[in-house]
Amino acid sequence: MRLQNKKVIITGAGSGIGKSSAILFASEGASVIVNDIDLKKGSETFARIKEMGGEAHFIQADVTIPEEAKLLIENSIEKFGEIDTLFNNAGISGVGALDEVEVDDWDRVMNVNVKGVFLPSKYILPYMMKRNKGSIINMSSCVAEVGLAKRAVYSASKGAVLALTKAMQVDYAPYNIRVNAILPGTIMTPFVENYLKSSYADPEEALEGIRRRQLSGELGRPKDVAKAALFLASDESEFMMGSPLYIDGGVTFGKNA
Repeated sequence: MRLQNKKVIITGAGSGIGKSSAILFASEGASVIVNDIDLKKGSETFARIKEMGGEAHFIQADVTIPEEAKLLIENSIEKFGEIDTLFNNAGISGVGALDEVEVDDWDRVMNVNVKGVFLPSKYILPYMMKRNKGSIINMSSCVAEVGLAKRAVYSASKGAVLALTKAMQVDYAPYNIRVNAILPGTIMTPFVENYLKSSYADPEEALEGIRRRQLSGELGRPKDVAKAALFLASDESEFMMGSPLYIDGGVTFGKNA
């Protein structure tokens, strides 16, 4: 029970990596605040944890809206008394070279992926500073480090999250608060499946192209990233501070011949 007695918040926990992480954290003894903007999906994750006999609460909130992000943190503190870990997982993708990206799409991706990290962190930090303890996990991506075609706004947003993670760590290290980032490669989530089906005439051919750029020869699974998040949420990672953790099947540091 690697998270025994830990209280955690996971944003975007209704599907994909967030859902997998919420279930894994609960199975390891954590009390989990399941957050999602989608009532149906968030409720399903909450129900799954309860069926397992785990401790959880579902709080529907849009983490890009200051008032809702603030209430998410306040209600979480009210329910659990304290929060040990905030996992800023909520995010969306964006496709296109820079000249192809519409202004509204740019604003939407930056709003969710960057502001959605800023706001929950802003509102939970005073509580963590008062306790002199805490862990914040931010969802970045390997595209923060590696150029990838047709991912201009997504890369920009995830690069901002990685830079923010490092800056936060410097500011809050004196309060014994750890801030780290996860940098996944392409993970086979429902979003990726839908993207392949809707964006390509031959989804299987597109999927094979993604496989070829990964040394693993295969896409990652949500549980691969959830295990990394579990490590960062646990006391096992107590000496990791401001670090990027790559879960990318070899995309960042490898190259197929």
